[in-house]
Amino acid sequence: MACFFFLSFSGKAKENNWHFDAELEAIYKLAINLQTDQALALLSKVNDKDRELYKIYLHSLCETIDVLISEDLVKYDALEKSFKAKLKLLESKPESAETLFLRAELSLQKGFILINLGQELNAVFGIRQAYNLTQDCLKKYPAFIPIRKTSGVIQVMVGSVPDKYHWFISLLGMKGSVKTGQKQLNELRASPVSLSLEAGIVYYAVKGLINQQIDEASKGFSEMLKTDPNNRLVMFLAINMMMKNSQSEDAYKLVQNLDVHNAGLPLPYIEYLRGEILIQKNKYDEGIAAYHKFIKIYKGDSFKKDAYLKISLCYYLSGRISQAKTFWEKAKQTGKAQYDPDISAAAMLADNPFPNEKILKTRFYTDGGYYKEAKAMFQTIQPSDLKTYKEQVEYYYRKARLAHKTNDINAAKLFYMQSIDMTGDNPWYFGANSALQLGYIYQAAGDLKNARVYFEKALSYKKHEYKNSIDSKAKSALEQLSEVKK
Repeated sequence: MACFFFLSFSGKAKENNWHFDAELEAIYKLAINLQTDQALALLSKVNDKDRELYKIYLHSLCETIDVLISEDLVKYDALEKSFKAKLKLLESKPESAETLFLRAELSLQKGFILINLGQELNAVFGIRQAYNLTQDCLKKYPAFIPIRKTSGVIQVMVGSVPDKYHWFISLLGMKGSVKTGQKQLNELRASPVSLSLEAGIVYYAVKGLINQQIDEASKGFSEMLKTDPNNRLVMFLAINMMMKNSQSEDAYKLVQNLDVHNAGLPLPYIEYLRGEILIQKNKYDEGIAAYHKFIKIYKGDSFKKDAYLKISLCYYLSGRISQAKTFWEKAKQTGKAQYDPDISAAAMLADNPFPNEKILKTRFYTDGGYYKEAKAMFQTIQPSDLKTYKEQVEYYYRKARLAHKTNDINAAKLFYMQSIDMTGDNPWYFGANSALQLGYIYQAAGDLKNARVYFEKALSYKKHEYKNSIDSKAKSALEQLSEVKK
């Protein structure tokens, strides 16, 4: 579902910029509000030739949104045929900025879907096709503003690829830059074309997911909701960003707002996020119910391993050990470890014993922004409570995270360094993320030399649960440092 963050659309062409007429604007707003069935019903009544290109894209947008949210393989089979028919039609038309743009967009959408389905190799070739079409459009039609959206997304994607895949991307002839991508998206945000809203959505998603400027991203989505308070896509993204920013109380209000404004595609992933907030709030029975609902209604495999693990942990933290063991074993046998939550779940499950109860509670409290409760829990932890060396390392790592989030920077630096020293060569993410966070601390303080040292150190860890995501963030940060020097 992370790929869904980068979808968008345009409207009617005029002076090298696309603008919606009133009818397409209404259809588009329904699509972006995740009311794809209603959008498709209205779109079926649009039959005039001068809007054929825009109808193709809107139709593809609705289908793509549906598949990305549902991860329904049956729907993907139908969408695959639809993609081929649309691309064949576009290729048969005289070349123009619009046809190149749409061919690039459809190829990129297909790439997103393949990534979401775990078909990374096929996805890369789809994205390469989009990259080549985008470069062609930029060269031939430099004044065509909408292509900056497609180019911006691809620049961000390629520019943040983990190092272990960089050779393959280079072999395919693709070069990317997160900063260049953001610049292109920002140019589009400032333009009067119909794409400016979507450019803003992608811009803030990149800020939060790639650049780790989470507070800015959270505020950006909050500002967007002031203009359109019931937009389901913006609410969905705001919830994700607020949770990353330890604003679970604010996120929960939006979850409840989505419960009310539920017209359109169902959002199973919201039930997973609801469970995440409830476990942070110590509401274990409600959390169990939310995770079960997610597992029942979500047709994909992603996040189910973690959902079963969290059900187990809810039972564990509420003292129901027998049920906790049952769902611990269920988690081992369920789902796949493709995204970070499931990869982290698999690592915890491989340890086999249940995690330290007090440290686990401090983790959930800190993640949710319940800092008072986290500090109180830390005060109850005695040296005798830390039974293993890994628990001792995690203790300092969690102390660092809490200090960092409560702006006690000196303590955060001390505890991050302790976590790095103690992690050593062990395959735990504590050292890698401690180095990444120290890089951010020094970057914010203007100490670019030390920031570079720690970002490079974050990349140096060879194996841990969050290798891909931490490497991507460190690489993006190093690129920003290089741009500052220029």
